[in-house]
Amino acid sequence: MSLRGKTLFITGASRGIGRSIALKAAKDGANIAVVAKTVEPHPKLPGTIFTVSKEIEQAGGAAIPIQCDIRDESQVIKAFEDTVKRFGAVDIVVNNASAISLTNTESTTLKKYDLMNQINARGTWLVSKKSENPHILNISPPLSLDPNWFAPHVAYTMAKYVLCIFSLIGMSEELRQYGIGVNALWPFTAIKTAALQVIGKKPEIMADAAYAILTKKSSEFTGKFCIDELVLRENGMTDFDQYSVTPGIPQDQLLEDFFLDEKLRDEVLLSRQPRSKL
Repeated sequence: MSLRGKTLFITGASRGIGRSIALKAAKDGANIAVVAKTVEPHPKLPGTIFTVSKEIEQAGGAAIPIQCDIRDESQVIKAFEDTVKRFGAVDIVVNNASAISLTNTESTTLKKYDLMNQINARGTWLVSKKSENPHILNISPPLSLDPNWFAPHVAYTMAKYVLCIFSLIGMSEELRQYGIGVNALWPFTAIKTAALQVIGKKPEIMADAAYAILTKKSSEFTGKFCIDELVLRENGMTDFDQYSVTPGIPQDQLLEDFFLDEKLRDEVLLSRQPRSKL
């Protein structure tokens, strides 16, 4: 399957994972709504809705840059209206916009707490509520009640887990009858982005995994917590060094991402083992 002719509505698309997913889809000739707040170049963070739109068009896709704060319902409604006016419909929504503050309770200000919940939880719910499409993909982690994921940064974990609960446990079942696939995608190895400077993987690994999910039949693939490396290995990928920020570093020496319990970790490590020949 291909994303040619499909229209993607991607939040937080001015940089990082959102930008990478947009460029991956653009190679198929997809239409993309680049939805983000950044319209003027930031002194430290690269990318605006206009620079990414230009990159999309250079890659073979069509783009519409839309300045939008997903906390504002009127802006979200207008963003969808503008996208439909330009491309005729919205086929896929990628909820990528996120706010992060990995601080303990004492160090987390109310302003940061509100921001994370307004964007990660409320904003994603609002964007999903306004869409009518076969695929909704949320960049959110698999659920785990392990205290290790709560203790260091309670506020951030709460905001992300609210998103997990409503999208996969709630919305995937609510929309199943309409053939709409609702899934989540999370990295196994930490992704280097403007918000997180680590020795890990490039955002392109998430883009390739998202592509594999979004080209599946939505009525048959829904309600799943997906890990990027597992998705790609299941689709035949073997060269993961291409995604490393510093090529040549062994996979097991890269920083693993948050929210991965032992069962998931073991599943990924097992998938790395060479299969015996019969």
